Amino acid sequence: MRIVRALVAGLLLLCLPSLAGAEDFPTKPIRLIVPFPPGGPNDIIARVVGQRMSELCKQPIIIDNRGGQAGVLGTDAVAKSNPDGYTIGIVSASALSISPSMEKIAYDPQKDFAPITLVATVPEMLVVATNVPAKNMDELVALAKAQPGKLNFASAGVGGLPHLAGELFKLTAKLDIVHVPYRGANFTDVIGGRVTMTFMNAGSILPTVREGKLRGLAVTSLQRSPNLPELPTMAESGLADFEAISWFGLLAPFGTPPAVVAKLHQEAVRIVAQPDMREKFGLIGLDVVGDPPDVFAAIIRSDTLKWAKVIKDAGIKAGE
Repeated sequence: MRIVRALVAGLLLLCLPSLAGAEDFPTKPIRLIVPFPPGGPNDIIARVVGQRMSELCKQPIIIDNRGGQAGVLGTDAVAKSNPDGYTIGIVSASALSISPSMEKIAYDPQKDFAPITLVATVPEMLVVATNVPAKNMDELVALAKAQPGKLNFASAGVGGLPHLAGELFKLTAKLDIVHVPYRGANFTDVIGGRVTMTFMNAGSILPTVREGKLRGLAVTSLQRSPNLPELPTMAESGLADFEAISWFGLLAPFGTPPAVVAKLHQEAVRIVAQPDMREKFGLIGLDVVGDPPDVFAAIIRSDTLKWAKVIKDAGIKAGE
């Protein structure tokens, strides 16, 4: 239904006078900045969407990987690009809604971009070692409360979404569990039972769970993922309104003509609404969205406020 609403919104925009002057857009190649090296979710989304957008727009889409600083450098490059619609970016939640509270950045997520559409989301999955006696969320919370300070959770580093999901879990359930930061992969220690639990991208950890090496307890989206219907949400499991998802969206620099943004939105929504695209994204655990620009802008604002509060309440500091 969200895709249908977005399609309707895109079609209505075609009737607005503000689209005058965008009829011929694009007339030259579009550069699509990916703020990460090749191979990650941003890059995969960019290449899949870019190829289809090139076919629809009859112009090449040039993928420009600008990795560095957890997506901040490439996102900054989008903000500083010429606002004519010929440079856009596929950005992630970390660079827009988390980094502003963790470090000094050169762009303002609220003022320096023109949101086009939220392309896809992926929840985190809370997994525990198979030697942990808890078989569901109620049992895990009860176990943690019975042993304050004894249980721990791993993450791939301070300030990443898995870390913040763990801190939100602590705050929401009022638990005393210990964060164990790693520099990179951590799930092998969870598999080995040396760490109690971790939050990880649901698409990447799902094969390990289905192999029986880890036990999945819940996902961190508000609704069950269509790609993981067997797992309850954290909210269903007693933690009301708990949400911690990664998202990937298309943005243009602020000042890009509204008619051009509307045209880009229209084409992007047409792409993600196609069944084969949903299937491709589903294979890597992504749920397609296709929200209108104003809805995407509201998500950026609300996520920024939410993670700023978690970072403050948990006393998280960069470099720890």
